[in-house]
Amino acid sequence: MHYGKNVWIFPDAELPPAGCNAIPGHESIIVTNVTDAVAHIKITLIYTDRNPISFPVEVAAQRVRCLRTNEEKDFGPYTAKEGEQYAIMLESDVPIVAQYGRAEPRTVNFYTTPGYCE
Repeated sequence: MHYGKNVWIFPDAELPPAGCNAIPGHESIIVTNVTDAVAHIKITLIYTDRNPISFPVEVAAQRVRCLRTNEEKDFGPYTAKEGEQYAIMLESDVPIVAQYGRAEPRTVNFYTTPGYCE
């Protein structure tokens, strides 16, 4: 049995301010790969006012990976800028399960949401 989908879209991404609460403001994409193969994923960032940018990431077989949008180790030179509105699309060569999470210090909320998938 295979779980997951190959394409995921998260239309509402926006890095919140760092804040001063117990949970600092951040956002992330959490990817779960339950297959026996490495997931080769193309992440595409879609902006309101400029051309999309794509870059590759991998998630090992039978693993989960949290990709923080504001950390260079995860997003390289494409780290999110505070307050910038954009969307995130994941395209994987094996089925994956993905969700978007945001810690929002302006309202002391943390939430996650599944994206649209095919």
